[in-house]
Amino acid sequence: MNRANRVNRPASAALAALSLLSLTALTACGGDSEPDPATDKSRTSASATAAKAPSPAEHLAATIVTKTDTDGFQVDEPADEFVFAKSADEVTVDKPACAPLAHAMNQLPLGTPEADLTRVASGPTDAPTQLTRGITYTYVTLASYAPGKAQSAFADVRKAVDACGDGFTAKANGNESPYDSVTAEKVTPAGDESLGYTSTMTFRGVQHVLHGEVVRSGDVLAVYFSADGMAIANGRPSDARLSPTVVKAQNGKLG
Repeated sequence: MNRANRVNRPASAALAALSLLSLTALTACGGDSEPDPATDKSRTSASATAAKAPSPAEHLAATIVTKTDTDGFQVDEPADEFVFAKSADEVTVDKPACAPLAHAMNQLPLGTPEADLTRVASGPTDAPTQLTRGITYTYVTLASYAPGKAQSAFADVRKAVDACGDGFTAKANGNESPYDSVTAEKVTPAGDESLGYTSTMTFRGVQHVLHGEVVRSGDVLAVYFSADGMAIANGRPSDARLSPTVVKAQNGKLG
């Protein structure tokens, strides 16, 4: 999966255009007067700044949460052998409106981003009301979008939370993930808009509670998801909540 971020420069473009217009007007009024060295220097500096602007991928790489940010949580790239699907194209959902949730709960970016990046943070449980104890795993997926696309993707996942209360089933590469229910969950407000949700699934007769959160900051979406994979594999009930430390750290880096 490709991971990255987008940077807008409308203000810089407007400033450059204004500088050029002003220079043209001064030249017309001054006849054959010599150009102002200070103006030339300013224009050169602006061009150099624009040339050094990071690509979306570079910006996301610099923004994604790290071990240093999370007070000791281990932060790694997810192992390919454990992914449900490598792209949204591989996923089918029995209820199309629930597709954004299927993607969010399987570390796939929402909508059509320009770039995305995923990390998994693991460490001692720091969620005060978590049912299971031990190690918690919080997945973080950042995605960058063209103007307006992040708002649209956020709106789609909000609609999915409202529409998929009775659950849904996602399939990919011969694997099946049936979710029994989805409900909205209150989360600490962050970014320009945020939402949380809780979902349940039953595996081999044992119920598991999963938690997710989506935060939009400008044209970037941060998608968080937490599940206790060991409890699911070993047939133990679980209620794996997002790590407050990891979520707070990542939201802080989004600004």
